Amino acid sequence: MGGAMALTLGALAYPSMLGLNTVSSSPTRIIAQTQWGPLTEGDRDFVVKVRAAGLWEYPLGQIGLQKGTTKGVLEASKHLVDGHAALDASCRKIAPMLNVTLPNVASPQQEGFVTQLKAESGKQFDTDFANILRMTHGSIFNTIAKIRSTTKNSLVRALADQANDTVLDHITVMEKTGLVDFDQTIFNQTTPPKLPDSDVTPPPPPAGQPEVVLTPPPNATSTPLDLSGLGGGGSGGGTGNTSPSPSPTVG
Repeated sequence: MGGAMALTLGALAYPSMLGLNTVSSSPTRIIAQTQWGPLTEGDRDFVVKVRAAGLWEYPLGQIGLQKGTTKGVLEASKHLVDGHAALDASCRKIAPMLNVTLPNVASPQQEGFVTQLKAESGKQFDTDFANILRMTHGSIFNTIAKIRSTTKNSLVRALADQANDTVLDHITVMEKTGLVDFDQTIFNQTTPPKLPDSDVTPPPPPAGQPEVVLTPPPNATSTPLDLSGLGGGGSGGGTGNTSPSPSPTVG
């Protein structure tokens, strides 16, 4: 495969909405033809959503390792760091292949969760940590299923498979803390607040800004995607141009 790619369009415009809520203007609209199959707005938004999730949940895992007071919260924190480091590596691997621009920071809403939990401690931290993360993982779990069942792009399918396993694992470890209020959490998950677009959209990275990298823990058990078996399978393939070099990284 060698990183070859073929797109009918130039660099893809940064999505208008990429936050916790999926509100792509036309998720089924094909925006590029690649050798791995057509890429839709929904596919592109999904890649960015997975990246954005890691940009706030990975640091929350690090915070949980420092502030968690129960075995369950500490274990859940380890899973966050481990799982999102691997997912992030996969996003950064396939994004240049699909010519998708990734954010370097999460949405203001997501960053607000981090700010809230940074200010808490003890039982309050443990409880809000488990419930916020159970809610957000539950929300994106439904998005993963929809993308996996509808995308025609083999790279996006592979990312959805990995995201499905990771998110289900994170949902499970949050529930195992024994702190999840299911009535309230599922209500918040299924009836999210109506927020302005600016609150749920990760800002695009400034030109030339190094790409943020979520460093795997020393004892990582999760691994990024192995794309060696994914050739140019899928309709709409092309002749293949050299893919752009990945952005510089900050680790």
